[in-house]
Amino acid sequence: MDRSALERLLVQARWQASKLTAIGKIGAGLLMLAFVFFMAAISPQNEELEKLAKKAASLQQQTRLKSGESVRLDDNQALQVFYDFFPNIDSSPYWIKELDRVAKKRGVELTGSEYRLIQDKESKLVRYEMILPVRGSYPQIRAFIADALEAVPAIALVDVIIKREDIKAGKLDVRLSMNLYLHN
Repeated sequence: MDRSALERLLVQARWQASKLTAIGKIGAGLLMLAFVFFMAAISPQNEELEKLAKKAASLQQQTRLKSGESVRLDDNQALQVFYDFFPNIDSSPYWIKELDRVAKKRGVELTGSEYRLIQDKESKLVRYEMILPVRGSYPQIRAFIADALEAVPAIALVDVIIKREDIKAGKLDVRLSMNLYLHN
């Protein structure tokens, strides 16, 4: 649209506006106000509504899967159900406290720990690498590992290094490497 056509359109709009009565001008103003409100407040909420609808559909499919109905999922839905299994990234302190609770329950000493968050650019999951030096008897450590894997469903045991000072020692020094997978 060239400049002269735009000027003609503006002149016609002014001429039409000058023909309006006071009530017509108020109506046109309210119409413009409604349009601005729609663009500023209502339109951005559509994106949030779409996200919530997808999440609701995913949760419905999960409940159908849990109830025993056989549901055929397409690839995107199955992938979304997979990612929804993992806890959110902001829940990592809860899962670390859960590991501490399990250690106390089993009588295992946590003698410090190292944590490192690793995020791959292509993945929606982040990996929280944990190195847990623990001390206890073999049955205590074994029970701790079993309970930790049960209490924290998104954790994986990567490595176990067992060290005993001498054969008569009842306590083992164990270095556990675990990965906690979280949804970003």
